[in-house]
Amino acid sequence: MSDTKFTVPVAQESLHLELSERSPVPSLREKILAIRNSLRPGQQQMADWQSGPLAISAVPGAGKSTGMAAAAAIAIARQYERSSSRRQLVVVTFTRSAAANIKAKIRKFLRDDLSLPQTGFFVYTLHGLALNIASRHSDLSGLQLENVTLITPTQSHRFIRTAVEQWIANNPEIYLRLLEGHQFDGEETERLRRQSVLRTEVLPELANTVIHEAKSSGISPEKLREWSKQTTDEYAILSVAAGLYEQYQNLMRSRDFIDYDDMILAALRVLENDSARRIEQNQIFAVFEDEAQDSSPLQTQLLEILASDVDSSLLTPNSPLPTPHSPLNLVRVGDPNQAINSTFTPADPIYFRQFCEECDRIERLATMDQAGRSTRIIIEAANFALKWINNQSLAKTNNGQQTPDNRQVPFRLQTIRPVETGDPQKNANPAPIGRGLELYTPRDIHHTVELLSQRVIELFGEDPTQNSAAILVRENRQGRWLAEALTPVCKEHNITLYDVGERDRRSHVPQEILALLQFCDRPHSPDYLKAALEALVQRQLIPTQDLNALASLPEEFLYPGPLAAPQPETVQKAARLCRNLLRARLELPLYQLISFLALTLNYDQAELATADKLAERVNHQIAGNSSMGGMLSALSEIVSSERFEPVETEDSEERYTRRGQLTIITMHKAKGLDWDYVFLPFLHENLIPGRFWVPPQSQFLGDFTLSEVARAQIRAALHGESTIPDVTQAWEQAKHLKISEEYRLLYVAMTRAKRLVWMSAPQKGPFTWSKPDNLQEQAPCPVFPALKRQFPECVMNLGVMTKQV
Repeated sequence: MSDTKFTVPVAQESLHLELSERSPVPSLREKILAIRNSLRPGQQQMADWQSGPLAISAVPGAGKSTGMAAAAAIAIARQYERSSSRRQLVVVTFTRSAAANIKAKIRKFLRDDLSLPQTGFFVYTLHGLALNIASRHSDLSGLQLENVTLITPTQSHRFIRTAVEQWIANNPEIYLRLLEGHQFDGEETERLRRQSVLRTEVLPELANTVIHEAKSSGISPEKLREWSKQTTDEYAILSVAAGLYEQYQNLMRSRDFIDYDDMILAALRVLENDSARRIEQNQIFAVFEDEAQDSSPLQTQLLEILASDVDSSLLTPNSPLPTPHSPLNLVRVGDPNQAINSTFTPADPIYFRQFCEECDRIERLATMDQAGRSTRIIIEAANFALKWINNQSLAKTNNGQQTPDNRQVPFRLQTIRPVETGDPQKNANPAPIGRGLELYTPRDIHHTVELLSQRVIELFGEDPTQNSAAILVRENRQGRWLAEALTPVCKEHNITLYDVGERDRRSHVPQEILALLQFCDRPHSPDYLKAALEALVQRQLIPTQDLNALASLPEEFLYPGPLAAPQPETVQKAARLCRNLLRARLELPLYQLISFLALTLNYDQAELATADKLAERVNHQIAGNSSMGGMLSALSEIVSSERFEPVETEDSEERYTRRGQLTIITMHKAKGLDWDYVFLPFLHENLIPGRFWVPPQSQFLGDFTLSEVARAQIRAALHGESTIPDVTQAWEQAKHLKISEEYRLLYVAMTRAKRLVWMSAPQKGPFTWSKPDNLQEQAPCPVFPALKRQFPECVMNLGVMTKQV
């Protein structure tokens, strides 16, 4: 909707009059007005919020975080004036780093601009907020933190595997039906193969997908069974999923384990109690949510309860918003066009879109559509890509009949506009470098590296400390290949190359600790000795040498006899370090071993904090049965079947966007960041938008995967569709979800660039990046040729490459 339709903002003159008449401290009111006037129109609408629900739909680079921080500081200042109560503003966002960033900005506004104490607010991640509520009312939440263990399971986790085995034992007839698939001749070898595929791949994947989808949406196994009765598929997929979900929940409860969804559910159990709900609500005067497009239904429900003074027990995920005069004090800021997590989390942009539509209906929607981050040609390219993709999607799904409320399209139709003259942002909409948008069609991926290297050298040539650049890849394997190819070039030209995928490996601390502990437990095992030596070499604690020769005779290496040949100095150093590890195993108590090994590995601050977190988790898990075997078992499971989150001690945004550095990072991880120059090197159709395919080993079940069908059926029910789609329809909907998200990911990638976005679609590329040398003809991402047609002046002539800087 247009700014003129927005009813909350007060004209500056009337606001000034109101401040002058009512304010006991006029200087504070003037400071509030000064902050408000320094913001863009969309940000001002957020700052003008007084009460009620408000949706802010923002474009990339519009200054969401800055606007929210300013609006939060103003709301806190007004609360100071209005009331002597100690009610707080709660700000929630998606990640810990984002929470730290917005907290710092709010404090700066309060301290520097308003001269107020830096209090009156809390900043949480959604899960942190839920855990805080649940732990304060442990009798109601059922969450005794000292007795439970938090896990982030993958489909290979033992709870998932055990749930599968228990379900098979309890449902032999349904399992036999799955085993038969579409057709089966009874041959024993094929039977054994299908059993392995079902037990280790198909059913664990189904369980993992459905548990996340259903649990994060407040759906019980019983509800899934009820929905299953509305479907007609031959396998009763939702019923199978319900059984797996039920077994998993029973296992988690019996072992005192929780996952992240349990935090939200525990907080909601607390808020079902009238007294506890009033206590929590009375501490809060409003809730501001950033990155609202990434919320799930349960998370939204939690925030609506906290932001409301009505009978919140009646609120459900599908409750309509109250009237304009409702006591629901909730401000949600997001960009549905940057929703890029919905294929691996229950988040779906449809929920924030619905919130925007409800707010629009009651004239409580504002659009932050001015962005100063990028140069104009990048903005034009991003706007064109958005509209072109939406039109292609409408042509396929709606016979070309464009309807304003069509939720089948990947994007909400909102155009990025450059900022106006006199914008407060320094260097807003900067001048382009070269053409601003450069479109390349190299011969193959090797030619791509040549062209990219040449452009990087040109851009970093004059003064590297003034520039920031990033190569955004779709998957980590591309990043590893590029890092290896670019390392010699960057060394030659003194350009710092930072490979985020290599430096930020999620599991390297548990993996290295496990390798050393396994060696300490069985030092005479050649395999364990070699793995420990590899970890020590990786950490540069011992020189690189022939590890196979050392590991082949462990006793001779560790304790050479008097008749053994003298060991070289490099071998002696390795042996001394290994003997020290074995001595520590004998002398230290078990609970101190992980911390000792972390110090031995010369970990930095963040890695030491992660090792302490790991030690606490393992020691808690084996309490009451403390043994080396138990410790190794717990560690092995974490390494093989969990996403163990490291402790961040450094601002990741600063680490990834340093000047004078070429960063290699995935498109997903780049969200929220920006660089002067962004390179998008491998824009092929097989990755963006990609294609759904059924693994050959599970094709006996049909031309679909059970997990994706179940996901689409659950989402259809949650979105209030009249019927649950059959298998064919659900598979098509899953494809559409995947394609939409991949296109949004490309849009996010393009809008990270300030002065230059460099895009290429090589004519030849690998079928899979696990085998990058196996090149074949590859079709470009469909939007790439459309960009070339729309911006012919940006198509680079590879035969006459000229310096563009």
